[in-house]
Amino acid sequence: MKKYIDFQTFHFHWADYLVFAAMIFLSTGTGLFFAFYKKEKAIELGQQDIDSGEKRRKNDFDTSNMNEYLLGSRKLKIFPVSMSLVGSYVSGVTILGTVSEIYYFGTQYWMIVISIVFMAIAVSKIYLPVFSVLRVNSSYEYLEMRFSPAIRSLASIMFVMDEMFFLPIILYVPSIAFNQVTGINVHVISTVICIICVIYTILGGIKAVVHTDAWQILVMFVSVMVVVTIGCFKAGSIGDVFQTASEGGRLIFADVNPSMYQRQTLWGVLIGGFFYWTSFNAVNQTMVQRYMSLPSLRKAQWSIFIFTIGIIAFISVCCFAGLLVYEFYTKCDPMSAGLITHDDQLLPVFVMQTVGHYYGVPGLFIAGVFGAALSSLSVVLNSTALVMLEDIVKGSLRLKLTERSSTLLVKGCILILGVIAVALVFVLEQLSGILSVATSVTAIAAGTTCGLFTLGMLVPWSNNTGALVGALAGACISGWISFGSQIAFANGYVTPHKLEISVEDCPGNVTMPDNVYIDESDVFPLHRLSFHWINPIGVFTTVLVGTIVSFMSGPTVIKKLDAELISPVLHRYLPKECFPPSGITNEMTRENTATHLLNDGRGKAGSETGESSDNSGKY
Repeated sequence: MKKYIDFQTFHFHWADYLVFAAMIFLSTGTGLFFAFYKKEKAIELGQQDIDSGEKRRKNDFDTSNMNEYLLGSRKLKIFPVSMSLVGSYVSGVTILGTVSEIYYFGTQYWMIVISIVFMAIAVSKIYLPVFSVLRVNSSYEYLEMRFSPAIRSLASIMFVMDEMFFLPIILYVPSIAFNQVTGINVHVISTVICIICVIYTILGGIKAVVHTDAWQILVMFVSVMVVVTIGCFKAGSIGDVFQTASEGGRLIFADVNPSMYQRQTLWGVLIGGFFYWTSFNAVNQTMVQRYMSLPSLRKAQWSIFIFTIGIIAFISVCCFAGLLVYEFYTKCDPMSAGLITHDDQLLPVFVMQTVGHYYGVPGLFIAGVFGAALSSLSVVLNSTALVMLEDIVKGSLRLKLTERSSTLLVKGCILILGVIAVALVFVLEQLSGILSVATSVTAIAAGTTCGLFTLGMLVPWSNNTGALVGALAGACISGWISFGSQIAFANGYVTPHKLEISVEDCPGNVTMPDNVYIDESDVFPLHRLSFHWINPIGVFTTVLVGTIVSFMSGPTVIKKLDAELISPVLHRYLPKECFPPSGITNEMTRENTATHLLNDGRGKAGSETGESSDNSGKY
């Protein structure tokens, strides 16, 4: 009991505030550095290239200034981009949400690392080569090339709405962690985070985002590793941690229950995890923008490889941290004892009770959580601003802007999105279980858009009508499931079936909470589904409906398609008319890209037909 009593004595020391302040200073300083010194140097070099007569390549921005601000002139390095990709996904949601998921539901979620490996293969071989050869600024440009401007507009609007919903989640998680160790109001904290992030994102552009992400990810990983290492030392050994988890029923790796209603099963994690991670990493603009900031397809594929290793390592550490937390609280659940008010405060309270007396360590941990939030937030702000400029203002509204107007629009969007994020934190306060909420909300747009890109790249006969109807069907059913599930949960019709906990060693008079689960048989079946299944249902619905409607409305004449719009995994099955004459197309491709796309030798065969690729996407 003694180890639980002194919790109230552990709060931030001045050394913790100093460590935390240093992280904030470095974040802002990096933005200022890339806003002024590096930016001026890059623009000067870019102007020299233009003056020397270098022809601007296909789909670059109209000015070197915007090209530098949003894509880093496509000259960024592999490692910082890879770390930025990790930062895109690893936010406070991952750190705190994963720990609480393992603590309450066991280790079945850990099997997500297998899904991530298959995701990396799919992204690098199916989707990325198409974006690379087309040199898109925004991933949604592809949808206009393949289908129509209406499809591009639909997907880009869904992306903007999705990111607006996700922004407050990114803000809220580190805010509750900081609140736990300082007592400062959540809304004050979230406002400060947002202001800092908006400042360096506006000033520095994509280079500030990428390079700040790189060291923020380092701080985040180091902070979690320090906490885990000290936690293992206090627990006795790694074996003791797993032994306690086994006795408490937390070691679950092969739950093959076929029920789609159970929160975590092997099938749900593997199948749902693969579709969710592929949807996010294959076509989401926050990821594609970083791929396109690299100079070649090969380097982009290497960035995915490094990203995969990094993300698997980090998720594994977070899952083990969940077991550490369970080992520490195996006899006293902190929620039942009143030590915390939200599931996602488990790790912060564990940090304060185990390493709180090591001055500076709690500050390092919270700095890591904040670094994760800042990296994800800056990426979303920058990418969403690009989509607003390229896909909505220029693509949908067909407006031609000057360089000054484009700059004002992008920076204005970043500022407005920051204000919206802070306001929506008030709504998010009413929700619980951050990992499932985040997955459910993002699954709506992610599943539908991934379905659209999959339909375009892997179903050659799909047409504009099929894509439109398929997208609407996918969005409707995934939205119906997602929001219906959240409403059912909020009203108490559906409750998560948590594993057993104990309060026998809790200080004071703490009683065991009643784990009486209501009968859910009367709830609509789709609203009882595990959050893992929302995304694959959205993807499958979009592709299936889109394919059927395309056949019914008159499929695309495949011979008139441009092979560059179809994934290279299908090139060997395409007719030779799809391949443009050799010697004409390589000017617009990246270094070595043509080798990947035309490796079956059909470029030469296509030249004999005299067919042009101007009819791409038409039928």
